[in-house]
Amino acid sequence: MAEEAKNTKKIILSGIQPTGVFTLGNYLGAVKSWKDLQEEYLCYYFIADLHSLTIHIDPAKRRAQTREAFALLLACGIDPEKSLVFVQSHNKCHAEMGWIMDCCSQFGELSRMTQFKDKSAKHPDNINAGLFTYPALMAGDILLYQADYVPVGADQTQHLEFTRDVATRFNHTYGEVFKLPEGYFPKAGARVMSLQDPTSKMSKSDTNPKATISILDDEKTILKKFKSAVTDSEAEVCYREGKDGINNLMTIYAAITHKTMEDITREFAGKGYGDFKTAVGEAVAEELRPIRERFAALMEDRAYLDEEMKKGAERAAKIASKTLTKVKKRVGLLLEK
Repeated sequence: MAEEAKNTKKIILSGIQPTGVFTLGNYLGAVKSWKDLQEEYLCYYFIADLHSLTIHIDPAKRRAQTREAFALLLACGIDPEKSLVFVQSHNKCHAEMGWIMDCCSQFGELSRMTQFKDKSAKHPDNINAGLFTYPALMAGDILLYQADYVPVGADQTQHLEFTRDVATRFNHTYGEVFKLPEGYFPKAGARVMSLQDPTSKMSKSDTNPKATISILDDEKTILKKFKSAVTDSEAEVCYREGKDGINNLMTIYAAITHKTMEDITREFAGKGYGDFKTAVGEAVAEELRPIRERFAALMEDRAYLDEEMKKGAERAAKIASKTLTKVKKRVGLLLEK
């Protein structure tokens, strides 16, 4: 790959936590588009394992999930020859930058973050300081790489605004260092809902196994889950208010087949929900099959994964250290000779 400094492409940066296998929602809503972004942008993708520390996970499980998440990105089409792919904790610049950003963040603005309130409600027995300050670490993640764009969903715009506020404050106090990142809003990112409660977003943490499609589910499992998906009693495949279950299935089918809602309505006119559910399940199974096969092959080649993680970490550190050194100088830290 050409040196980043010589590349004229805009930089897109995104991270994903290693808290379990990606769902169909993660894939259609974000990861699927990441593959395409590689052609137009200089893409930096990382496994946000430091962020995962805010939740208690068995250490062996966390290590395994981090390796799996890295392999999953590659299996989904992220090419380490085109994109920078790395594990967050393998680049020490993130932890250092996180602390500096902590000290540039105000208690009041952190306390207003809605995700802190949501996660505190979900984990009332573990409301740790990291859960409170992790937006500062996230800001550091983004600003280290002078990212132009950050892919964001509706529930993440607050974090991007926070990052821009912290960067502006730092630039005003210490002089211009940071580029202000902008949100990247995918053109066709699908918002996938639970198959059992289509008013809620599909989630890895859902306790109902029928509600979520894992991108590593086999074809039989996928078809079974779609057959049990919640719909309604109208038996008409069309997209309209009050048909949350069918709307969700149509959204999924449209995202994979690239058909419009009108196309889908015509395709299944006069047919029952059983036929439609089967068609959606088969389309999803075929879409995910090569990912599942590629992932299995990657997990068998531990040496390759380790080598790619090492190369990614070295490249990430080289890029990030340039920004971190500037930041340290500006805030008055005595640099090592």
